[in-house]
Amino acid sequence: MERYREIEKSIIKKYRKEIWSKFIKALKDYQLISANDKIMVCISGGKDSFLLAKLIQELIRHGQIPFEAHYVVMDPGYNKINREYIINNARLMNIPIEIFETDIFEVSNKLNPENPCYMCARMRRGHLYNKAKELGCNKIALGHHFDDVIETTLLSMLYGAEIKTMLPKIHSDNFEGVDLIRPMYLIKEQDILSWRNYNELTFLNCACKFTENAAHDESLSKRKEMKKLISQLRTLYKDIDHNIFKSMDNINLNCVLGYRNDEGKHSFLDEYIDSKPHQE
Repeated sequence: MERYREIEKSIIKKYRKEIWSKFIKALKDYQLISANDKIMVCISGGKDSFLLAKLIQELIRHGQIPFEAHYVVMDPGYNKINREYIINNARLMNIPIEIFETDIFEVSNKLNPENPCYMCARMRRGHLYNKAKELGCNKIALGHHFDDVIETTLLSMLYGAEIKTMLPKIHSDNFEGVDLIRPMYLIKEQDILSWRNYNELTFLNCACKFTENAAHDESLSKRKEMKKLISQLRTLYKDIDHNIFKSMDNINLNCVLGYRNDEGKHSFLDEYIDSKPHQE
């Protein structure tokens, strides 16, 4: 059996419960893929995006929803070794990638040499949406997983003083007709790592030249802090990550001091005053 076939088989068979079933559940629960979608699957070179590409391929092969997929690698200025690493992994896993060139690393570093990561992230997103429009795609699929979601939730609370999370799909504000989806929303990172190790695969951890110097991006160290914190909390209660995740799907608006939406900021006092009994 060819190597890529073994990799595909492991997703459907050995990791059916941990990966495939959770992938399908996310698609159904959050209505992520519809008939006749054209999806641009973004591959960064890491384990998450490569697994996402294989999951989409398997869905096309075994699923009942007809849709198209384009497997796209955006090169923001990778060095030659990292670029070849991505190409070789795509060939090994039988993923027909399309690479498009950008100068994001160079430009973002010129614009903000002290902290290029923020500008780099903004430019990446813009280039991806432009490429999706060029390909005629109505959706962009990213490889964010369950752990990314709960880490984002805690980051927002502990460092942002707000309660918000990473959503499974969002509309683009600037690119009409293009949605961003996260099909691996329910898959835990430990299971992705297990799948990677079982298949003896190696991927890039990060091909960004800026993160070679951790001082460039404070958010990276904060996310590592959240990983460590969640790991510590799991030793106290094994389902703590599940409860963090579900808390964002179970918000009791009767017991919050305030919230905000597109209409503005709201206080619990708004309804509290309105509901006060009138004196005769």
